[in-house]
Amino acid sequence: MLVIKCSACKKKLWKYDKIGPGEVLRCHKDRIIKIYEQLNEDGKIKCSCGKDIGIDKGPYIKMISKAFTYTGRKRNK
Repeated sequence: MLVIKCSACKKKLWKYDKIGPGEVLRCHKDRIIKIYEQLNEDGKIKCSCGKDIGIDKGPYIKMISKAFTYTGRKRNK
């Protein structure tokens, strides 16, 4: 389970169940366990500080790699 945080203000964004050893390039919406704050704005996912975190692509969020950090462990399949 990973906790995704904004890289600018370090605020928690959501808790995500990551499967596999790879990078976090996409966050599938059905694997987001808990949302700490609402972030959607015109197809872009933004933190409350104003930083762009990702782009809403329907079933998943395409993440901007330098815009977030995470803590926790990935689940290996």
